[in-house]
Amino acid sequence: MGKSPRDPKEIFPAITQELKEIYKEDLLSIVLYGSAATPEYKPGKSDINLMVVLTEEGIHNLDLAFGFVAKWNKRSVAVPLFLTEAYIMASLDVYPLEYMNMQSSYVMVHGPDPLKELTFDPQWVRLQCEREVKGKLVLLREGFLASQGRPAILKQLISDSLVSLAAIFEGLLFLKGLSSEKGKRSKTKAICGAYGLDWPIFNRLFDIREGISNPGKRELTEIFKSYLGQVRLLAQKVDQMVT
Repeated sequence: MGKSPRDPKEIFPAITQELKEIYKEDLLSIVLYGSAATPEYKPGKSDINLMVVLTEEGIHNLDLAFGFVAKWNKRSVAVPLFLTEAYIMASLDVYPLEYMNMQSSYVMVHGPDPLKELTFDPQWVRLQCEREVKGKLVLLREGFLASQGRPAILKQLISDSLVSLAAIFEGLLFLKGLSSEKGKRSKTKAICGAYGLDWPIFNRLFDIREGISNPGKRELTEIFKSYLGQVRLLAQKVDQMVT
């Protein structure tokens, strides 16, 4: 029971059966989302993220899932996101990016699809994008200073931040009326084209993340400074957008 599945679909029947036994008619839907719903899934490294939609009665009995969570965590299943239909509809204004990213990559496991018909107000998407980009810029600056220029730390910071920015990029593509792109590199390239950013800089960052490029300390520091400049430029552009 401690082995990560090679394909998340392998565990769908067991997951569904157990949740049905726990919540019975209070179980509405189960959704797989995130990297496990894409070709980027890596057994043993990627978390398996689930959204479990319950009735209002069911959400009051989360403790019934204690054993389920503990059991499946041993197989790389993260603590599921337990929601109700009402909560989803009432939080589209504050978490549009989260739902948008789920909507871009998910697989239905059980029940009616809670994501398919969701729509997003551009003003709330722009506001969250601005908040997130500016927040990431501050964190990148802090991380840069804390790294003291040490390559290993800067490379990890690059890798982690490219993942977190990709989640924001889903909303930024939406604001430009562009379709979602599969893969973080492709999504970032589309953003550079849409917002006037320097794609060669981001392309180099992806090469560093994937081990294709291995610059020395001085060069890496300069690349990171350019990266900060690009994120700052993006923050300014999002701030000036009119929706």
